[in-house]
Amino acid sequence: MENESLSPAPARGNALPCEVANSTPRLPAHGHGHAGTLAGEPVRLLPERALWLPERHTLLVADLHWGKAAAFRAGHLPVPAGTTAADLDRLAAVLAHTGATRLVVLGDLWHSRAGRHTGTLATITAWRARHPALAIDLVRGNHDRHAGDPPPSLDIACHDPPLALGPLQLVHEPTEPPRPGAPYQVGGHFHPSVTMTGPGRQRLRLPCFVVGPHRALLPAFGSFTGGGMHQPRPGDRHYAIADDEVLPVD
Repeated sequence: MENESLSPAPARGNALPCEVANSTPRLPAHGHGHAGTLAGEPVRLLPERALWLPERHTLLVADLHWGKAAAFRAGHLPVPAGTTAADLDRLAAVLAHTGATRLVVLGDLWHSRAGRHTGTLATITAWRARHPALAIDLVRGNHDRHAGDPPPSLDIACHDPPLALGPLQLVHEPTEPPRPGAPYQVGGHFHPSVTMTGPGRQRLRLPCFVVGPHRALLPAFGSFTGGGMHQPRPGDRHYAIADDEVLPVD
């Protein structure tokens, strides 16, 4: 199936073949993830919890929360070690899969100052050394303001939001309500998820992408982050991540 342009939200189940301004994108399944356009920009929602912009060779992720487990352990909470290293392995895999030359983090790279543990920083430094040609940008989020920018040795360009990328405006927390005439925003912050129910009171919470008329939300990339802070807005469409698939659920 070829990439489909944006289509208006009210026509649930009837995707139109043209792009409509200020309407909700309906993204069709296509190979790995879901492909389509946001504000005319070709994108693909990936099951690795990332948004791929193929024409710009750019990968977007949000809410990595590096060092969160270390911060909890510093507060004498018994949580497992190795979550940041595992997340870096996942990030390396999706970078290799896409061939991305640029990575943009949409806020909350670090969890807190307490998470900037010597061992955690050594793990991140070693990962960065294995990707010396990768350009990395950070759009600062609320946790970054408290945790501080990453050390210069990691070679990460830091920006206050918004960061323009073609027709898109990259932020951590999208503006609510959107300003009239504002560019289409892509952000994170809310760790969106959906709860699926089944027979026998079965319930399963899955991370998801949220695509609305004025903004799109990425799921938290970090595995030790939780989810469910997102409050749906009119016209939102949700794309749940289940193993290696991205599934539309409304």
